[in-house]
Amino acid sequence: MTSRPSPLTAPAGGNGPARQLRIGVSCYPTVGGSGTVAVELASALAARGHQVHVVSYESPVRLRPHRGLYFHEVDVSEYPLFKYPPYESALSSRLSDLARRYQLDIIHAHYAIPHSISAFLAREIVGGDRPRVVTTLHGTDITLIGSDPAYRPVTKFALEQSDVITAPSAFLKEETERDICGECCVVVIPNFVDVRRFTPELKSAAGRFAGADEWMLVHVSNFRPVKRIADVVRIFARVNERHPSRLVMIGDGPDRSVAEREAAAAGVSDRMMMLGAVTEVEAVVACSDAMLLPSAGESFGLAALEAMACGVPVVGARAGGLPEVVIDGETGILEEIGDVDRMASRLADLLSDPARARAAGLAARAAAENKYRTDLIVPMYEAAYEAALARPPRSPRGR
Repeated sequence: MTSRPSPLTAPAGGNGPARQLRIGVSCYPTVGGSGTVAVELASALAARGHQVHVVSYESPVRLRPHRGLYFHEVDVSEYPLFKYPPYESALSSRLSDLARRYQLDIIHAHYAIPHSISAFLAREIVGGDRPRVVTTLHGTDITLIGSDPAYRPVTKFALEQSDVITAPSAFLKEETERDICGECCVVVIPNFVDVRRFTPELKSAAGRFAGADEWMLVHVSNFRPVKRIADVVRIFARVNERHPSRLVMIGDGPDRSVAEREAAAAGVSDRMMMLGAVTEVEAVVACSDAMLLPSAGESFGLAALEAMACGVPVVGARAGGLPEVVIDGETGILEEIGDVDRMASRLADLLSDPARARAAGLAARAAAENKYRTDLIVPMYEAAYEAALARPPRSPRGR
């Protein structure tokens, strides 16, 4: 197991909170929303003077250098005895080691399985009154994995043992309290965006990726079935029939081949670009004309928010928490799940009317600035940490 952290050194900035904490952040390192939110939060917390330790099996895609921000890799040993490497055990051991070494006040687990249960085990190993466990739910850890009979009991237990539970939308709070943990009290803390980094000004600085007479549509995700990747391509193909367009796909995942097959079937393969994981995603998103996010369910829709901050309207499904972020007819377009014809028709109409398209972009940017700025949301997480620390210490189980 790696014995030393990887320090990320760069000048810190921002106004700090009342006191500085030592925080462990456990997350997935991939391009999905949970890992992105975790890393952006870790960076923002470090900028506010906290000591933050990010823990995962590899360096997260968006992790950037910052004073007070550290990365710790979880090494998972493979033995012939194990059909699947026991990541939860390795993560628990790593977290408990870091909690002792750096006297962590908080372990912030992003995504219930395995991070929340591993945080609980680490707290049990360490003993005493710290670290406290804060769990942030991100969607499929509740709506998909948490509802699976194979994982529901351990998910429920992990939530019950958390000192504070947060979710990014009222939708996910209600799903969790109704279907998984009726005794739990979930606090809604929406996702956030750095409006200085994600800004419409990038479009004028970088110019257009598509031709001057073409529209550019963009999709950002982890390419899982819930994202309805085929619908993304179908919407694009229908819009392209009315006006020459380009589709830029950012991310990767199991349904990448679905996009490629659908594009080939529609005859638009030459107009679709697969970029894979992109660190500077804002440079691409800001140059687009619309974000396509027709998912069967978004707990919040971080990709949508980042597009809105860039002044880019969003086209999505009226499902999950997305309607809490995107206002139909104002900051984007929402239709029923799978209604690609209606989504494509309304988007083509919008982009054919430059004044209306510009108004939608301005409204999207204003919503991001006024409701979801980093400096508005991160203090809510700090308050959650303080609430966790103010709880009476839990007695170690079995002692």
